Amino acid sequence: MNPVVKVVQPSGILDGTKAGQFRQEITSLVESNVDIVLIDFKDVTFMDSSGLGALVLALKTVRAAGSKLFICSVNDQIKMLFELTSMDRVFEIFPSREDFEGAIVATN
Repeated sequence: MNPVVKVVQPSGILDGTKAGQFRQEITSLVESNVDIVLIDFKDVTFMDSSGLGALVLALKTVRAAGSKLFICSVNDQIKMLFELTSMDRVFEIFPSREDFEGAIVATN
């Protein structure tokens, strides 16, 4: 049985103004019985602490439902934010969506 994988693809700046909408999107995915949530950051140009907070809440929501959350395609600014806050140890981050699919989808 293949896991149900849903991709969330925020764009532009992930900050306080978009954080609520982002959290709602994650919550509705979890309610639809998804197994894996992939957040693809390829179109996100900048993320601040509000965006990071929304991401942490998303992780808690997904884990509480017994699902998994992964991240891919982060740019240098977001990568640095993850490293400075040690969130790169909390989230499993893939260089690209292809890397994610090769590692995760292939093993399930």
